[in-house]
Amino acid sequence: MTKALTSIAALVAVYLATTAIACAQAPPFHKGPVWNCAQIRTKDGRGEDYMKWVATQWKAQEEALIKGGFAIGYKVLSTVDTRAGEPNIMLCTEFKDMAAFDVPTAKVDAFMAKRFGSDKKANQEEVARGSMRTVMGDVMLRQLDLK
Repeated sequence: MTKALTSIAALVAVYLATTAIACAQAPPFHKGPVWNCAQIRTKDGRGEDYMKWVATQWKAQEEALIKGGFAIGYKVLSTVDTRAGEPNIMLCTEFKDMAAFDVPTAKVDAFMAKRFGSDKKANQEEVARGSMRTVMGDVMLRQLDLK
C-alpha cells in the first residue's frame, strides 16, 4: 500500500511539474485586433455599382466609426476566382480588441442615429442595396501577431 501511494504521489508530482512548465511558456504570438468581416456576393452585372457604394457610403461609415472611437481601421478584400456559394467581396472593420464590443447599446444607438439617421432610413437603404448584392454571412476573426 505504501509503494502504491508513493508511486501515485510521484506521478502527481511529475504531472504538476510538467503542467507548471507548460503553463509558464508563453505562446509564440500576441493577441492582436479583432476583425469583423461581412461576406458579400455581388449580383451579376452589379459589381461596379456596389463598389461605388463601398467607396463612398461604406467608406464614410467606416471613417465615422473610427472618428467616433468605435473602430481602428477597415479593409475591402476581393476574392479571386470564387466558387459557387462563396463571397467575392469582404468588408472588414478592425477593432482594438474584444472589449470594443462591450459598448453600451444606448451609446451605439445614439451614435448611429446621429451619424446615419433613423432605423427606418437605414432599413430602406439596406433594401436598396439588395438589388446589387447578397450578404452571405459575417465572420469575426482575432488577429494573432507572431512574436
